[in-house]
Amino acid sequence: MVLDRFGRTGSVSSSVLRRDLLRTASGAAMAALASDLFSTSAKAADAPAGPTPFDNSTVAQIARKLAASPYSGPDQSLPKAIDNLNFDQFRSIDYRPDQALWHGQNLAFDVEFFPRGFLYRPRIEIFEVTDGKSALVPYNPDLFSYGDPMLRVTDNLGFAGLRLRYAINTPGIMEECAVFLGASYFRAVAKNQNYGLSARGFADGTGDPKGEEFALFRSFWLEKPQPGVDSIVIHALLDSPSVAGAFRFTIRPGETTVFDVQSTFFPRVKMEESGIAPLTGMFYFDSNDRNHIDDWRPAAHDSEALQIWTGSDQELYRPLRNPLDLQFSAFTDVSPRGFGLMQRRRSFHDFEDLALNYEKRPSLWIEPIGDWGTGAVDLVEIPTPNEVNDNIVSFWRPETPLEAGHEYSYTYRMYWGWDTPFPTKLARVGATRIGAVTDHKDDRFFAIDFAGGPVANTGPDAKFHLIPQASAGTIRNVVVEPNPNINGWRTTFEFAPGNVKLAELSAVLANDQGPVSERWVYRWTP
Repeated sequence: MVLDRFGRTGSVSSSVLRRDLLRTASGAAMAALASDLFSTSAKAADAPAGPTPFDNSTVAQIARKLAASPYSGPDQSLPKAIDNLNFDQFRSIDYRPDQALWHGQNLAFDVEFFPRGFLYRPRIEIFEVTDGKSALVPYNPDLFSYGDPMLRVTDNLGFAGLRLRYAINTPGIMEECAVFLGASYFRAVAKNQNYGLSARGFADGTGDPKGEEFALFRSFWLEKPQPGVDSIVIHALLDSPSVAGAFRFTIRPGETTVFDVQSTFFPRVKMEESGIAPLTGMFYFDSNDRNHIDDWRPAAHDSEALQIWTGSDQELYRPLRNPLDLQFSAFTDVSPRGFGLMQRRRSFHDFEDLALNYEKRPSLWIEPIGDWGTGAVDLVEIPTPNEVNDNIVSFWRPETPLEAGHEYSYTYRMYWGWDTPFPTKLARVGATRIGAVTDHKDDRFFAIDFAGGPVANTGPDAKFHLIPQASAGTIRNVVVEPNPNINGWRTTFEFAPGNVKLAELSAVLANDQGPVSERWVYRWTP
């Protein structure tokens, strides 16, 4: 399954709408207290606006009770005037900046809201939390301006999601730094970046031929920040036919934008294909994979590789692909130190795209907090005919299924930024290039560059060798030579697949004392 993206350029506000996030089994909105759950979405619009007690346990209490009841999907009906909005009509409904929550209160953050309609039909209840009390953020049609006055309706529609604003680039200028919109999707940027890949609250059945179930963030609670504080806490209630969940996000925008995430899940059913801390991005083509793609640019992708720091202290780098057939990879591990979808190419000339600026898109690194036990970092690569589709998904899948009636907690830190948050002493993969082998049309030529760490400033007299491996086929003609253009080394080899249709390749650069680079891993398919 591919999630549509809408190929629009422009402001950060519009670019977040490029992805069709609502291939979803979503839920209705909930009231603020666990003791005051609403059984149907129709009642959500009548949720009490008065302050009610709220603390860090409130959303978990709601989720726990919600999971003990049968799932009830939301009423997604909308007034006729906005029932069939197209993309341009939806975009023409703009939230008024002067109506932002906390506008003019001299706080580090303010919040704007998205209208319902187009792909974003469910009503998402949003609450403000102040001094231990939560109150519903009231809806008013005059919070928005309308490109077409006929789209203004007086019904109490509520909101579809929210955008968080902060002076992330220029002091005193409020700009988007994070957005929660559609299913359980959210995005963020670091300073001087553009939106790129997305995260989700939960994944279930990703890559399964039977189809994927999409959970929904049904409600948000926004803790009003104190003056002078550069972090904000957002709570979210997640729901789907299979699971309910509670999230607490502590968000700190900056040179790297950091989310501290506390999540607890309450399955309604046994879940064998659950995904924790899911990441979703787009890979169309690059120098390692541009088969059947006729494009004038060198590359087009949100992320170029899956990177993993294993519990056994291995550092893996897996370049992404746009395969002809769906590919599912699993990297088994115990207590992983981290994983992420990374964008290492940071030069304009890596992409040559004046509109989309792929070189400014975030990498997203997940740092597990505590022992996550045994499981696997899964990678799903889905064929896509263009760059309008999100076709890459990665997440942590626990080895043991999540059982109905139990509770499961996962705490992690998310780093939206230019690179991984930890330094490495190893040389890193700078590029992967693949092409034809002269006179052997079925064979492939691999060129892998390594830079930094032990290979930097080494000169031609240094002694390095490549240790390549293949699960099938044959590797031959291995060459290792200096690459002064990157102050590193280039390694090349030929791969002869023979009659096989799939091979797992790996390579590590080494000297006489052992490996000096992260391990390059790659799945080859025709």
